[in-house]
Amino acid sequence: MTAVDARSCQRIINATAKVVVGQHAAIRKALTCILAGGHLLIEDLPGLGKTTLAHTLANVLGLSFKRLQFTADMLPADVVGSSIYNPGGGSQPGTESPAGFRFIPGPVFTQMLLADEINRAPPKVQSALLEAMEERQVSIDGKRYPLPGVFFVIATQNPLEQAGTYPLPESQLDRFAIVIRLGYPDAQTERRMLLDGGGRSHLGEIEPVVDSAGLMQLQEQARRVHVADGIGAYVQSLLAASREAPEFSVGLSPRAGLMLISLARAWALIDQRDHVLPDDVQAVLPALVNHRVGMDDHDGRDAAELLLSRVAAP
Repeated sequence: MTAVDARSCQRIINATAKVVVGQHAAIRKALTCILAGGHLLIEDLPGLGKTTLAHTLANVLGLSFKRLQFTADMLPADVVGSSIYNPGGGSQPGTESPAGFRFIPGPVFTQMLLADEINRAPPKVQSALLEAMEERQVSIDGKRYPLPGVFFVIATQNPLEQAGTYPLPESQLDRFAIVIRLGYPDAQTERRMLLDGGGRSHLGEIEPVVDSAGLMQLQEQARRVHVADGIGAYVQSLLAASREAPEFSVGLSPRAGLMLISLARAWALIDQRDHVLPDDVQAVLPALVNHRVGMDDHDGRDAAELLLSRVAAP
């Protein structure tokens, strides 16, 4: 496998774009989120490639992948797993096992979990992901079970006006670093998809660009990207402006500010720079701000523009 460096980021984007055609901007945002160690929420209508993007990224990054379809009759145990009683003994000699409860891991025990149509499950099931997303562990019957060292959730949700959907709790929305939308493809891209069967038909042809160890190296490189004091002050001013804006129901939290810095570092790494520019902060802000401040508009663009218009860049 090719040595891992900042140029690997572009190779990851190009490989993903072979399957998820016409979505270069969305692919870059998704990779930025992963390099920053955050979780991704993709909000859009069914059939626009949300699942394909998640599956392709898992293949390109060399990660184990599980897909969990959320439904209205799910239970939390369907996500995190459960303990079952083992009476002991065995059907064959030599297969005896001690009696007691045994933990059966759920689908969350993987490196990349696709929580498909997450808002079709009741809030109790959605909340079952909270500990896993924040603490990288699951607690069952008083015992803690760590998740893999590399762990991401890519969740998809349908628009709330569709039948059978539940709004995500604010606490869970805050766990998602960014929210993106794919939108309809342009005419040329759609014609290409119609003629060659769509990108999913080429999923099996994709070879990993990195593996989990290589991805961790890229994440470490992103963490080492330099953030000057002026950039830190700029981010802090954006947080303060969000808390003072009467248009927002809530302001950005310190956790959102930390994630904004991490996303800006990852964005700079993709551009093969060792320092963050104001442009990097401005590039990632729209996808981070909207689902946190309670101003509903496409991809947070208006909310971000409002903040950027009120805070001067260094």
